[in-house]
Amino acid sequence: MITFIICLTALIAAYFTYGKYLERVCDIDEKNPVPSKTLYDGVDYIPMPRWKIFLIQLLNIAGLGPIFGAILGAAYGPVAFLWITLGGIFMGAMHDFIAGAISLKNNGLSLPEIIGKYLGESTKHFMRIASVLLMVLVGAVFMSQPAELIASNINLPSLEIPLFNGMSIEVFIILFIILAYYILATILPINKIIGRIYPVFGLTLLIMAAGILFVLLFHSDKYTIPELTSLRNCIADAEKMPIIPMLFTTIACGAISGFHATQSPMMARCITSEKQSRSIFYGAMISESIIALIWAAIAMAFWGGVDGLNAAIAEYGGSAARLVNIISEQTLGHTVSLFVILGVIVCAITSGDTAYRCARLIVADMLGVAQQNLSKRIVVSFPLFVMGLFIIFALPFQTIWSYFAWMNQTLAAITLWCITVYLAEKRKPIIIGLIPAIIMTYVCSSYIFISYTMLGMSNHTLAYILGGIVSAAIISIIGIKIYKVRQKALDK
Repeated sequence: MITFIICLTALIAAYFTYGKYLERVCDIDEKNPVPSKTLYDGVDYIPMPRWKIFLIQLLNIAGLGPIFGAILGAAYGPVAFLWITLGGIFMGAMHDFIAGAISLKNNGLSLPEIIGKYLGESTKHFMRIASVLLMVLVGAVFMSQPAELIASNINLPSLEIPLFNGMSIEVFIILFIILAYYILATILPINKIIGRIYPVFGLTLLIMAAGILFVLLFHSDKYTIPELTSLRNCIADAEKMPIIPMLFTTIACGAISGFHATQSPMMARCITSEKQSRSIFYGAMISESIIALIWAAIAMAFWGGVDGLNAAIAEYGGSAARLVNIISEQTLGHTVSLFVILGVIVCAITSGDTAYRCARLIVADMLGVAQQNLSKRIVVSFPLFVMGLFIIFALPFQTIWSYFAWMNQTLAAITLWCITVYLAEKRKPIIIGLIPAIIMTYVCSSYIFISYTMLGMSNHTLAYILGGIVSAAIISIIGIKIYKVRQKALDK
């Protein structure tokens, strides 16, 4: 319990300390004009209240990550608390805040266009493709999984007609209902659907976490949270799943996630004052880290420790949804647990629709297509939904998730390098972005070699060395650019 309380306190305190410091670093000034007013279009650039934008941003970035990822990441042991806390404060929330601030100061530009401005045209072209692909992958994952969860929880009569990829006809029908909602949320003005229902569901996400926190704090005699006494890897197959880099990709949304930086420009187009940035960007990520911390804690405590959690994960085939269902039903009661499952489904769906909306904005920015006209929004969006359906029907879920996990953290690493160059250009302390960028570059590089056993490695030493070589090459190339940008800024 002591480790948990310290981490929880640190996350809350960071919002008022490090978050405030980053606000000064980014020269946040309420007098500066904002794109929601200067570029108002009634579709994507629409002023909205801060509380509403905060809840929308929280729901956008959360998805299943701070729940499913935290539960599976807790299998590594209390070291997960450390990653969630330090990663959330110094990497994830900083990443979200500065990326959002840059977009806000650049008329709400999409992430690839921002990265092109600071890392060059070739990186911009790569990021355009990678970002759209990542958004479609997210949309596909968060279309198929909610469909399966809904089908399994409402006990539809099985027609026993397997379709594509082993999908039942019940899931197929629900999938297309979700797709219809995604289409509407993607092409309609942001205040018509997202602006109206997201705040309610965002509040539900917070209430879910508060309920579990209450159980942890006031039933500590029954649910004991393990303490962090070492950095030992407690996962069942520790040799196959080393903490670096596997924990860093398992718990992404609770610590740092590249997906978040793609979502921030959507909210940057709705903010009415730069002073709202800290609460909306930094605050939403800190809130997500707190949610992840709570779910990681209950996952370990509920099954009597990390060994019990690993046994449960094995017993239920790694189904985080099943684990959430059992935890919520036995700690909060059957009725409340139904709302938790509903909340999990909503979290997935509300990240999927904004993923497609974000993909539309990225493509529109890339092609220079104005989005006031509905027909143009439909033309841009249609191929994206076709791609998403193809992925769902052609690839197994585990394959989709593996590609997403690596691409997500690679996107985070690139965004961190963009932030570092931005800080260098503005003559700000580059260490804020540099250290996280180096860490995530190594995580992504070593992940490639750890994941592929065709190298014939009896242990991971060679994988770490190769990851280090790749990282050193990337760091050297971008380091030269940072040095030149820094010198040019100092010469002004």
